[in-house]
Amino acid sequence: MKNLLQILCSLSITIASAAHAQQGIIDNSQSPHVKLRSINLGDCQWTSGFWADKFKLCEEVMMPHMGSLLKGDVGFAYDNFKIAAGLKEGPHQGMNWHDGDFYKWMEAATYVYAQNKDPKILDELDEIITVIGKAQREDGYLSTQTQLDEKKPAWSNRQLHELYNSGHLLTSACIHHRVTGKNNFLKIAVKHADYLYDLFQPRPKELARFGFNQTQIMGLVELYRTTNDKRYLELAEIFINMRGASTVQPDSMASYKAIGDMVQERTPLRKSSEAVGHAVLALYFYAGAADVYAETGEQALVKALDRLWDSVVHHKMYITGACGQAHHGASTKVDFVHEAFIRDYMMPNATAYNETCANICNAMFSYRMLGIHGESKYADVMELVLYNSALSGISQEGTHYYYTNPLRRTRDKEMDITDYRNRAPYIPCFCCPPNLVRTIAKVSGWAYSLSDDGIAVNLYGGNKLDTQLLDGSKLQLLQSTQYPWDGTVQLTIQSCQDDPFAIRLRIPDWAEGSSLRVNGKDAGVETTAGMYAKIQRPWKAGDVVTLQMPLEAKLIVGHPLIEEVRNQAAIKRGPVVYCIETPDLPQDTSILDVYLPSDIKLQTQQDPAFRDGLTTLGGNVLLRSDHSQDIYTTLKDPNWKTIPTQFVPYYAWSNRGTAEMTVWMPLVWK
Repeated sequence: MKNLLQILCSLSITIASAAHAQQGIIDNSQSPHVKLRSINLGDCQWTSGFWADKFKLCEEVMMPHMGSLLKGDVGFAYDNFKIAAGLKEGPHQGMNWHDGDFYKWMEAATYVYAQNKDPKILDELDEIITVIGKAQREDGYLSTQTQLDEKKPAWSNRQLHELYNSGHLLTSACIHHRVTGKNNFLKIAVKHADYLYDLFQPRPKELARFGFNQTQIMGLVELYRTTNDKRYLELAEIFINMRGASTVQPDSMASYKAIGDMVQERTPLRKSSEAVGHAVLALYFYAGAADVYAETGEQALVKALDRLWDSVVHHKMYITGACGQAHHGASTKVDFVHEAFIRDYMMPNATAYNETCANICNAMFSYRMLGIHGESKYADVMELVLYNSALSGISQEGTHYYYTNPLRRTRDKEMDITDYRNRAPYIPCFCCPPNLVRTIAKVSGWAYSLSDDGIAVNLYGGNKLDTQLLDGSKLQLLQSTQYPWDGTVQLTIQSCQDDPFAIRLRIPDWAEGSSLRVNGKDAGVETTAGMYAKIQRPWKAGDVVTLQMPLEAKLIVGHPLIEEVRNQAAIKRGPVVYCIETPDLPQDTSILDVYLPSDIKLQTQQDPAFRDGLTTLGGNVLLRSDHSQDIYTTLKDPNWKTIPTQFVPYYAWSNRGTAEMTVWMPLVWK
């Protein structure tokens, strides 16, 4: 009987693959409850400018360098699979979630292959997949941290991250299948998912609270989309329904540090209105639930997601798009939380945690909400993260990493276990680096979406698009721009259908006063900041759409309830947030001595110390060096000194040696 089921499963994989015309990063091509659908993987390729440079660095340095770490004696993730496969001897090394880190790197390698078709990448992945297949237990179970340690029985503790590893396995295998057409990795994923279904579908009481970092929900939905096996969607819903349905108390599954709001189990998702607990856990959970809604259309689910997105973005998100205000703290229900959201408007700068994974998950959640609602505000958040709190997690050379992303760093900061004064060549908790590298590798797939009547332009960057619209017609276009350093974007139609179709261009929320022209003439459509501008007309090869966005450096202030930034301002130009670093200040000057004139005049300039041609900003600031070392002191007239300096994009800080840095600076009103 089991052999028959496997045959039927293989047949369903083949049929589903043939049925899906569009297969993107998330394959929502057949999802009934979305307004925007993903383009095919590889349909958009960067050609010049910011993201082309980042992808090239990813292709040539980031991805292969990370692979050498994870397959070598530093990262040893591949060794864990070899040992489980009986090909090598030794103990498991690394964190409980290290399998998932390796799957994320495999996903990144697959995205690179989708662009360059390098057969060496495919051969390497095939070799790895063979080893993973040998490591998998006959019943489908696969998690090397438990397979190699008798003291860690399977499903004995949610903090063993078995389902986290499962989720990244399923997602990576689906992407590999979509890009390569091969089933070798997908068969491992199907075997594993069948095992999970048999284990969890009966909802045994001892596993009712299981799941810690719930990537398995996204993975199961993608597997459903890939195979058309409804059991996987059913199981994804079960994992959502189980959360918040049990009594919250410590048990053998987890310590008190991994219960309650920490893992989003005090309140069922459909009744939730506040983002709580571990930020990565929460945002992966919300992203998975968004995938489920896209298939089911359940209104209670999407209404909860709307509330949670609002909670994150309008009450707990940093100016850089970063999430997770505290390393350790308490939720509003006074549960211990770790790497987590805390109360609304509590936004510390120096101790801000802002794990790179959480920031990326924020963009992943918004990408799914963009598909559901088709509103540009979600792409605004995606872009904010990408240009700021995601890229800050990696050095300009592409080989060193940050785990946390504070908005202020001083020399006297006592470093915690995952904090580093400079980016590290390897982080023992290695979840963030491959998450970031796979994001850089796939972001071209976020640049455009398909609508019922045409195409939506979500992200700007020099690229070529060769895709198929939902009506089956072909569209080829070129995008030319030096964005984000220049606000002019040109789209040139190379080939298209004769019938009218729509091109939607996102007008970012900061881009008031933007203009749109078609072939040099006013397009005659509204360009409202924070919305898509829709141009619907017959198009022909050679037509040129020009979007002009005014890029002006502006001072940004926070909500008055954010005590940590009262009477302070930050600098933002377009989507890019800026900071000031001590390399741009006189020797022995602290960033705490810097004050920002409210009438500062900022000029764009270049600094050859940065390798990616970024734009810095020059201007005069005020310094005062008469601070008392007492905890409180009598107010005196300050001794001001005016100096010229430069501000650098936040993502590029700490690339010129050990430095102090701050995004927010106290204002001196002029």
